[in-house]
Amino acid sequence: MVKLASARESRTYGSRLSRNRAEYMNAGLYLFSTVVLICGFAAMFSREPRSGLVLMLIALAIIIAVNIHDLLAHLAGIDYRFSLMGFDTQLALVEFAVPVVQALGSALFFVGILFLFLQAEKGYGYYKMEKHALGMLIAGPVLWVLGSIHNLCQIYERADGHVQILQQSVQIPFLIGSVLFMVGAILNSYEKAQITHHGLQLVGRTWVWLGICGSLMFFIGGLTNVIKVFKMLQINGLRLEKLRGGAQDRLIEGREGHIPLIIEETRKKMILDEEKEAAAAAAASTPYKDVLLGRT
Repeated sequence: MVKLASARESRTYGSRLSRNRAEYMNAGLYLFSTVVLICGFAAMFSREPRSGLVLMLIALAIIIAVNIHDLLAHLAGIDYRFSLMGFDTQLALVEFAVPVVQALGSALFFVGILFLFLQAEKGYGYYKMEKHALGMLIAGPVLWVLGSIHNLCQIYERADGHVQILQQSVQIPFLIGSVLFMVGAILNSYEKAQITHHGLQLVGRTWVWLGICGSLMFFIGGLTNVIKVFKMLQINGLRLEKLRGGAQDRLIEGREGHIPLIIEETRKKMILDEEKEAAAAAAASTPYKDVLLGRT
């Protein structure tokens, strides 16, 4: 249940007021979803464990929405020009791929929890869902781990050092939490494979405890992410990472309708050089007598 943590300048989309509001809501909703997730796992020890499943479903629905916003924010930052991903590999493998993978993983985990809830609610009438539920409880965290690894593979060349430290403070807890969820789901599947179980009996105490620990790591990452977002939006002069591979120039060209400044200066210099060469060639081809007559 992780999200993208990026310090790209291309994410500074739209007007300042609307962007700040959307980014604060994004970070706040993620932090809120981690609290709900912790409460959901803790409720599994109560007399009504189904309430814990409901809280998990709510938390996962929020995190899916947060990841979709992350994806749309970066696409809006590049004016939905998918061709730019061919020039900047990180834009495709991180800013685009991570939200998609994380949202897909959260959706699989959501469906797995939903199957458990349906079995508990309907009196264990959906036996065929048991294997699918356990499989999805593993597949979701596996995708979270994959997305977290992609999250850590970001390369920064121009971003401020303070921003990079905050980035690591967000990404590392996300990776640890994802691994805890994956390990818990695998151990749970191995334990429950020995004996036939139904409904809420499909998940054991090991899965719940590791889920609580993983949720706490997500909470720490979400809290650090709130701090990072505040720093990025409020501190003036903070250097963020630009698009690479010529993608930034092409983005400026598309927005302003002209060639970027560096390219334009090079073009003007080439035109001046061509004009000088043409003038020199014309002077060399003019007879000396004609030059004298022209002066008189």
